[in-house]
Amino acid sequence: MRNVRVQLAYDGSRFFGWQRQDGFPSVQEALEEALASLVGERITVHGAGRTDTGVHALRQVASFHVDTELDDNRLWHALNAHLADGAVIRCLETCRDDFHAQFDARGKRYLYRVVIGRFRPPFARELAHWVREPLDVGAMRGAAERMLGKHDFSALANVGSPRKSNVRNLTALRVVARREVLALIARADGFLYNMMRTIAGTLIEVGRGKIAPEEIDAILASRDRTRAGPTAPASGLYLLSVLYDEPCFIGAERATAGLSGTKPVR
Repeated sequence: MRNVRVQLAYDGSRFFGWQRQDGFPSVQEALEEALASLVGERITVHGAGRTDTGVHALRQVASFHVDTELDDNRLWHALNAHLADGAVIRCLETCRDDFHAQFDARGKRYLYRVVIGRFRPPFARELAHWVREPLDVGAMRGAAERMLGKHDFSALANVGSPRKSNVRNLTALRVVARREVLALIARADGFLYNMMRTIAGTLIEVGRGKIAPEEIDAILASRDRTRAGPTAPASGLYLLSVLYDEPCFIGAERATAGLSGTKPVR
């Protein structure tokens, strides 16, 4: 038996979240079924964290113990050949025997993607959240700065599974505007249930002028969920990466920056 960790990307609109649940396709089930098809036995896969129905991932991490003679490269290709549509293993490597994708994680990075326009986008509606009216990006950035740091984020999260504390350290929260697309990028030592979607919903309300940036301090201090903005739709949320103390996937293949002898398209 050896311990293997993988980095996955998946289209959340194809799955009912990460966690296996009877009667509904999940990412965990898809990976466990691919392993079962390959090695002939049921193997439990541990994910770095749950993602809800409709939430996407670019670099989710999972780990599992497997008994196979396939080396990492052959196992990587074989698993992708058996994996359900909508998910792909980006990287795979054997790791130390006691590595655990969830318990060793030290933080996560999330992206929330908003498309702004008068009319509903015709393509990929399940991959972003559409907002009709223009947003005040400057006000949103001011509100984002007030969210940074170590706080009790009860006002910016929904009731989920029990936890010891609602205190989290939000170390980065950027508001990036590119034409009609707005990206909210956050990094924290952990996220509460629907915390990133509520941060996004609250910042959008700030952009609409319904919440002043200066109100964020009082909202956080109140620990009252009803004072913050709505929970933004799952379609705009992406798990960007999982953070660990040790280097992971160092030898991962990278996409080519360009082809030799070709001219850039202008």
